[in-house]
Amino acid sequence: MNELQQLAEALRALDTRTMASIAGAVALIALLLVLWRWYRRRRAAAARLAMVTGGAFEYLRDVLVPDGQGAALHVDFLLLTARGCVVVDMRDIAGNIFGGDQMTEWTVMHREQRYTFANPQTGLYDRIAAVRALIAELPVEGRVVFAPRGRFPKGLPRFTLMLASIAAEFPPAERAQSGAVPEAWRGDWTRLVAACKPSSLVAPKAAI
Repeated sequence: MNELQQLAEALRALDTRTMASIAGAVALIALLLVLWRWYRRRRAAAARLAMVTGGAFEYLRDVLVPDGQGAALHVDFLLLTARGCVVVDMRDIAGNIFGGDQMTEWTVMHREQRYTFANPQTGLYDRIAAVRALIAELPVEGRVVFAPRGRFPKGLPRFTLMLASIAAEFPPAERAQSGAVPEAWRGDWTRLVAACKPSSLVAPKAAI
């Protein structure tokens, strides 16, 4: 009887050790998955940042630009490029997007959903105007840049780009060929940087 009891206790101890080993292995696998997903997100974010800013001498990200009326406008990116300052409005919208320059609202069709959002060109024009009010000679233009999850089956409206195309629109080669920022632009850029403040709206905006 004693031998049977000892055997049963040994089996119970073995089961406990086995379960503990399995639980430890599962926890390790879960931790590795979390770390891998974090690494992938971080790497993707770094790649997106490089795509947006690759053609810029300098840039500001997620800032508030005074609008001249006591308020401020959030700007995702301000790029100092060989062609001047570029105001970038990032949009992360999934699905087919239908929009036009004269439309007050653009439509998104994604799976079973259909919804509209305000024409982002209007907000872009406001941001460009706010930046121009702070500078003298630095040229200013703007783009609404859409993440790869969105598509424009009918073509891109004016001043809109897909993320993959921004490097072609403002290539690093232009920055390299120009050599340096013109001195008149440098003063404007310095004033613009000084006027901007950090913004709490740090994530790419969706449709609404």
